[in-house]
Amino acid sequence: MSRQKVLDFSSAAAVFDALRADGRKIVQCHGTFDLLHPGHIYHLEEAKDLGDILVVTATSDKFVNKGPGRPYFNDAMRAKNLAALECVDYVVMIPFAAAVEAISCVKPNVYCKGREYENEENDPTGNIADDVKTVEVFGGQVRYIGTVVFSSSKLINRHFDAIPEAVKDFCHQLGSRCSPEQFRRAIDRFSSLKVLVIGDIIFDRYTYVKVQGLTSKNRIISSRLIDEEVQPGGSLAVHRHISQFCDKVDLLGLLGADQWSALMVGTHLPAEQNLCVSDDAFKTIIKQRFVEPEIEGKELLKLFSVNVINANPPDPSLTEKVLSQVGSVIANYDLVVVADFGHGVMMEPVRRFVEEKAPFMALNCQTNSNNHGFNIINRQYRRADCFSLDEQELLLSRARRHMDFLEEFQTLKGELSAREAWLTRGAVETIGLKTGESPALLIPMETRVLDTVGAGDAFFSVAALAACSGLSSEMSVFIGQLAGAQAVRIVGNRDPISKSRLLKSGMTLLNL
Repeated sequence: MSRQKVLDFSSAAAVFDALRADGRKIVQCHGTFDLLHPGHIYHLEEAKDLGDILVVTATSDKFVNKGPGRPYFNDAMRAKNLAALECVDYVVMIPFAAAVEAISCVKPNVYCKGREYENEENDPTGNIADDVKTVEVFGGQVRYIGTVVFSSSKLINRHFDAIPEAVKDFCHQLGSRCSPEQFRRAIDRFSSLKVLVIGDIIFDRYTYVKVQGLTSKNRIISSRLIDEEVQPGGSLAVHRHISQFCDKVDLLGLLGADQWSALMVGTHLPAEQNLCVSDDAFKTIIKQRFVEPEIEGKELLKLFSVNVINANPPDPSLTEKVLSQVGSVIANYDLVVVADFGHGVMMEPVRRFVEEKAPFMALNCQTNSNNHGFNIINRQYRRADCFSLDEQELLLSRARRHMDFLEEFQTLKGELSAREAWLTRGAVETIGLKTGESPALLIPMETRVLDTVGAGDAFFSVAALAACSGLSSEMSVFIGQLAGAQAVRIVGNRDPISKSRLLKSGMTLLNL
């Protein structure tokens, strides 16, 4: 019985069209339905009373915006639970984050939402207005219903192991000082910041292959090409993240003067935000990773990489072009975000100028296979208002393998005269330091890791906004970790961090 109720999204519309043609009045409810509780039962039974057919559409796993560890139950289990209810006629899992596509599929006569959504300001995603418009386009009406209210998120977060206990404790403490609405207002205030991102533009090419084994003669790994995609990385990825939160964000980097580079940058960067310098003497940086296909629930397996990187530093004349471009615009911004991957943009004259002129300077000076041991933060830079680095980069900056991380991190912060700094230690913890405040420590929120590439850039991007806005270190670490939790569920830099998802996740966690 329940199997007949669950329809595939691709074929469901035809079923509902036929029901409408037969004069049946269709009612639709949409949500996550991660943990069915009495509030859901009352809501669905009340909805069924408004028509002949009740269709429940639920957001598919990868598009759920409830925070780390969610949904707790997968698509198949949630669909089965809903289909088992007598009042539910059909269930469809929707492969989109918002409800517009679900409404377009069902075209309901009546679309039901909980009474809490009567005030659109209660929806951090801002999607309710779009839902209402879509319902009305198809001639339907929206009804706000519900007599018994429970929260699946509260029940799961408090009583299930969706998120680690240490994260719950951190969120509970932060929530006692910052309400979900205060958090939302703080994030919304980022929009007024004028931001300049300076740094190395990188294009990440993911080449998906199926490993077939070793060749018989030369013992070389043999693979079959499956697919390939090119993603905006480096400072361009940082720009995309920040653009989700701020109205004015410009990018200044170096590119080769070739048609491919111009086309790729134009795909991801509006012309009015493009302050990049192009030159024939510079090779556009490409980092190609050969990986096995994605497997649900598994971390992406990377085999090896091939990089297109300039062997020599830029000619002094090219550095002068970059410096001139920086000098002509830097006074127009509140925040200058430096994404230094050690590939040629941030040469010494540019570094010294930005240190002197930036009104607020956020720094990420990265170590990678191409610059290992050379692009060290306290050898390249003299100051920053805030900075982010990982464990390996801290070890290199202190020139020792074993240390008290907190003590050495505090020393480095003092050397750079920084107001705030973050040390990300992978799966261990993130440490936030801010002058005049106690250290803020938070372990990773998301344990289901798909790809760690780009997670540090996502953390840094939004934490920099928090620091420039004067938020507490506790808050900047929280916001940064929310971004990182999103990023590890995305392949590389395929998509930027979603502001609405970050808002919804953060507000949920602060309301534990």
